[in-house]
Amino acid sequence: MNRFYLSIGANIGQREQNLAQAVFLLRGDNACSIQHVSSLYETMPWGKIDQPMFLNAALTVDSTYTGSELLQRCLQIEKKLGRIRQEKWGTRTIDIDIVYSRDEVCTKPDLQIPHPYLTKRAFVLVPLQEIEPTLEIEGRPIEEWLTLLVKDVSQIHKYRKAKLWKKY
Repeated sequence: MNRFYLSIGANIGQREQNLAQAVFLLRGDNACSIQHVSSLYETMPWGKIDQPMFLNAALTVDSTYTGSELLQRCLQIEKKLGRIRQEKWGTRTIDIDIVYSRDEVCTKPDLQIPHPYLTKRAFVLVPLQEIEPTLEIEGRPIEEWLTLLVKDVSQIHKYRKAKLWKKY
């Protein structure tokens, strides 16, 4: 069994419903067992800033999939939920990224674990810290990475606690 940490986000359409549906579809996959789901956080866009606010969350998933297999499953879910890739860092109905794993490192062109922007994205680290507060990334505690992004962290707001949306 491999443990993966996923970041999910949406900024167009029914944001909360799309995130909940992605979690529901992952839960329904026999190869995946969701261990933790963070609260939802409303966040500013990153990379391309002239777009609507995002809702983001983090998941801990134990899976019999390899990273590449899990990526294919995530891409299927994105497609099912209406994701259309038009521009890098553009708007999206759903985005599911594998951001970290203690069990697998991957440097393929289509999948890099850890995610190359993991330590630069407060919108990923804040929900991740909620579900895995002692996580170490590249030999540093997650809390230390967040202190380097204090300005970005201050712009992240808890939108809904996990208990209120895990039911989907």
